[in-house]
Amino acid sequence: MANSKKRLATNVAGAFFVDSTCIDCDTCRQLAPETFKELGDYSSVFCQPGTEAQEQAALRALVACPTGSIGCEKAFDAKAALAQFPMLIEGEVYYCGFNSEKSYGANSYFVKHADGNWLIDSPRSTAHLLKAFELMGGIKYIFLTHRDDVADANEFAEHFKAERIIHRDELSALPEAEIVIETNEHEDFSADFRIICVPGHTKGHCLLLYKNKYLFSGDHLHFDRDSRHLAAFPDHCWYSWQEQSASMSRLAVHSFEWVLSGHGQSVCQSRDQNRVQLLELAETMKSIKR
Repeated sequence: MANSKKRLATNVAGAFFVDSTCIDCDTCRQLAPETFKELGDYSSVFCQPGTEAQEQAALRALVACPTGSIGCEKAFDAKAALAQFPMLIEGEVYYCGFNSEKSYGANSYFVKHADGNWLIDSPRSTAHLLKAFELMGGIKYIFLTHRDDVADANEFAEHFKAERIIHRDELSALPEAEIVIETNEHEDFSADFRIICVPGHTKGHCLLLYKNKYLFSGDHLHFDRDSRHLAAFPDHCWYSWQEQSASMSRLAVHSFEWVLSGHGQSVCQSRDQNRVQLLELAETMKSIKR
């Protein structure tokens, strides 16, 4: 929980606040955009929750915050707040919560599947999540999109005897991985899961497409809340912006509805809308010099 003595002056008066340990990772703004927004170099509370739904969203942000930088100065049911995670997105797909500071607050996801459950990128390893995943049938595979978002993957792998999956060019971040992706294109891992290689943000960055509907996009792609358009991060491209632009164009041949990102907002749009926006984004990226 945050320290009220470190409460940022940019917070409006009220029970919820952000303190100066915030790393401006965007997690709270994704989960509770009616309460939190970026002010200067931090997230802050710009509007106190006015409804029960808004308060629950703010509490989800409090739990998910990777640095424990969100506080609440009134009593709340901590167990009920924790119990909201993993949080159902749709079907068998869940958002884990408990974002990790080790991955700069990246989102991670859980897929419940008859042939074995998947963890996509890693949250913090907490007693609550371990128990929740146990009750949901454990974890068979841990898919790491790239080196930045490994976080506590090894702890989850050890606990559940899960197999870790990562690209050869990211292997230095997870040398113990049981399954190493060798291709630079895409391949069907099984009937429901396709691995898509998208070099750019890092050399071996990969995406996971589930049931041709849910795209787990890591740091390659996200939805920009302001422009209402698919976007990429030019200031956070560690390998090649040119390669990332080319990868974006190639991604348009795949059909999906959900973009479930590691950093930045996730979104559900029509398949045609995603395809059009991807191609527009690829062209825009070509004009950005880095």
